[in-house]
Amino acid sequence: MSTGIWLARHAQNMLGALGALSRNPVGTFLTVAVIGIALALPAALNVLVQTGKSAAGNWSDVRDFSVYMTPATPLVRAESLAGELRKRSGIDSVQLVTADAAVAELGKDPVFANALAALEGNPLPHTLVVRPAPEMDSEQLGKLSTELQKTPDVDLVKLDLQWAQRLNAGLDFLARLGWIAAVLLGAAVLVIVGNTIRLDIQTRTEEIEVAKLLGATDTFVRRPFLYLGLWYGLFGSLVAVLILAISLWVLGAPVARLAGLYGSSLELAGVGLGTLGAVLGGGLLAGWSGAWLAVSRHLSGLRPKD
Repeated sequence: MSTGIWLARHAQNMLGALGALSRNPVGTFLTVAVIGIALALPAALNVLVQTGKSAAGNWSDVRDFSVYMTPATPLVRAESLAGELRKRSGIDSVQLVTADAAVAELGKDPVFANALAALEGNPLPHTLVVRPAPEMDSEQLGKLSTELQKTPDVDLVKLDLQWAQRLNAGLDFLARLGWIAAVLLGAAVLVIVGNTIRLDIQTRTEEIEVAKLLGATDTFVRRPFLYLGLWYGLFGSLVAVLILAISLWVLGAPVARLAGLYGSSLELAGVGLGTLGAVLGGGLLAGWSGAWLAVSRHLSGLRPKD
């Protein structure tokens, strides 16, 4: 068989499958809608996880921790420790807040201004604000905090790991939930397509038997049904992307407004190329696999009648 004939047959089967869908618009719409909803749910969870990771990156200042020097520690010693920390791996930056600068900043608040004026000296210590690298996990931060606490002239290391642990645990939970949902709903799409193809096979049983009687191979008989499954998967994927895009558009303004009340600029992640590719690829794969399983199962039981 020449390449031209092979391509012509595939194009004919592909267009024929599309025509079969167009002749049953109601049934096709319902099937495609169910597939789209099933594919949109894990995609939405993935967008939520990506938004959480983006938020974690935007809240990098929350990961900062403070190293308080002991009272009356010379400024030279604080500068020296700051220089040592800047050279360490896993630390992005170190900012030195001198005792005088801290008092001046605190004195801007009328609540503390009178109290500070009544004191004879400066009660505040020099402080180092340390920003760890994004790749440092909570365990590494805990070790660094313990090590700094034992450093001479360091009075207190203030590090809150609970927020990072909770955020990482929540994102990990959502990511795993997304994978579980993707597998289960992908299986549901496979069953939906397989059942739809099975019904189509049953209505064309006599046609298939005649084709086999005339010498048609299983590959020849199977091909139009596989294209039918691919069309279901493609249209279902496009519906899923549309549902996801509309949902993000509807929720975008309320989320931004809510984040603004907390002084953040959090925005929902959009439908990126990765999400788009995963939805389209998953839909096509599920559609093709469902059609293959349905045709293979029922085609094996069909025999041309004598």
